Amino acid sequence: MDLPHRPRRLRTDGLRPLVSETHLSPSDFIAPVFVDATTDTRQPIGSMPGHSRVPVEEAVERVEEVLDTGVEAVMVFGIPESKDPQGSRAWAEDGVVQRAVRDITRETDAYVVTDVCFCEYTDHGHCGILTSEASESWERLRRDQVVEEHAADDPTLTVRNDETLDLLARTAVSHAEAGADMVAPSSMTDGMVGAIRSGLDGAGFSDVPVMSYAAKYESAFYGPFRDAADGAPAFGDRRHYQMDPANAREAMREVRLDVEQGADVLMVKPALPYLDIVRDIRREFDHPVAAYNVSGEYAMVHAAAEKGWLDLDAAAFESLLSIKRAGADLILTYFAERVAESLSD
Repeated sequence: MDLPHRPRRLRTDGLRPLVSETHLSPSDFIAPVFVDATTDTRQPIGSMPGHSRVPVEEAVERVEEVLDTGVEAVMVFGIPESKDPQGSRAWAEDGVVQRAVRDITRETDAYVVTDVCFCEYTDHGHCGILTSEASESWERLRRDQVVEEHAADDPTLTVRNDETLDLLARTAVSHAEAGADMVAPSSMTDGMVGAIRSGLDGAGFSDVPVMSYAAKYESAFYGPFRDAADGAPAFGDRRHYQMDPANAREAMREVRLDVEQGADVLMVKPALPYLDIVRDIRREFDHPVAAYNVSGEYAMVHAAAEKGWLDLDAAAFESLLSIKRAGADLILTYFAERVAESLSD
């Protein structure tokens, strides 16, 4: 049979890697690091095999473990020693992230990104200051020590957008003062990038970039992270400020607003269910694009591997490769160390 085009010619062992279109490198990855001010020992995260919360005193050691695999960047998440309705430990000079970042930047060469949000710091678990109606509902729940049957459907359970902006900026500045190389606001608060950019510039940190969670969806894939960071909402949900999974055009509007406000890097979260969004942003904008391969994506691969249903390393590699192929320049992933080590091997 005369076939002038035979794609299989390019798939031989010697030629296949030479014509491979997409490549992963440890420098593509950002590794999440959880620092816990409430513990003196490492606390394994049951729903995220291989990951633990580490005490502040072990933050440097944990980051050095990441660096040893070839990964050069980390994102620091904090679990504070106490919580309140405003999340005031988020911007405290002696806060968990601030203490850890000072140690990490002083003693390692890691590129340090910090998560800027309030869900880990507020006693109600929402990403900002509650409306008065929501505050009343929260106080009633705490007083009665019960969760209302239809709390998630209550339209009053939301946050006050504009009042939250100043606190986000204050938190970002405190991270920069501690030595953070980049800040990453994740609260999906309208105007957050502009407020943080203004705050950083006004405090003399004009060189600190902002990686915005520009398209962050209200997703079913966040469960293990909320265990890891102790950031689950105590009542209600986050549908009023995180994006509807049904919407793609809205993501472009969200991203464009963040670009106009000065975002330096554009994040999509989660990654795998939203590869179309990663691709759309890559085509529409010239900014670096990041994607968060979230805890649920990590946990389901591990769970299937434990059942013997798939190969853990092959599935992890293929997942990250798909994210890179879709157009992500940076991948925040719990597989960072494992895949980086396999690439080195």
